[in-house]
Amino acid sequence: MSIWDCCELLNDVVDDSDPDLDEPQIQHLLQSAEAIRKDYPDEDWLHLTALIHDLGKVLLLPQFGQLPQWAVVGDTFPLGCAFDESNVHHKYFKNNPDFKNPDYSSKNGIYKEGCGLDNVVISWGHDDYMYLVAKENGTTLPHAALFIIRYHSLYPLHKAGAYKHLMNKEDEEDLKWLNIFNKYDLYSKSKVLVDVDEVKPYYQSLIKKYFTETLRW
Repeated sequence: MSIWDCCELLNDVVDDSDPDLDEPQIQHLLQSAEAIRKDYPDEDWLHLTALIHDLGKVLLLPQFGQLPQWAVVGDTFPLGCAFDESNVHHKYFKNNPDFKNPDYSSKNGIYKEGCGLDNVVISWGHDDYMYLVAKENGTTLPHAALFIIRYHSLYPLHKAGAYKHLMNKEDEEDLKWLNIFNKYDLYSKSKVLVDVDEVKPYYQSLIKKYFTETLRW
């Protein structure tokens, strides 16, 4: 299946955790991508990143296992170290066995400070799935794009500054792009729909530039 085929599959997906959008997910992707394209016309990799960042939500569909909403959407968080209090619904983490495990409950846990987020295990969801799809299929998108895809739901990091002690220099640079992206991810949603047929050729050209025609999902 190609990237664009996957985009079209998202016509069948509505994210129950998103109170601001009841349109098909492909419209959110295109609205985000088109808004970024307008403000950052020379960063074509960022346009494509916006288009594909939520493709992992296909895990909600029957042909991808029809995982429950809680296992696909919502905020993500690191595993193997203390659960920061900025995590949503933090009080419920006390019921997680890791909460009282001395190996996992310290600030660094099983990691070394500055180890880099690429070396940190993140809770499963649509972010990590699409990150792995892109990475394992050999995308030529820059590392910042993979960073955005994998961590755009890691709100404790980019809203509260949590877990920065695990970041390395490359993460610090990539976080700047994630903060730019978030403005368009969160605030570009609109009832004015994008004309899919009009913009499709442009995004197909970007897909061809950064991905193979058919991907392993």
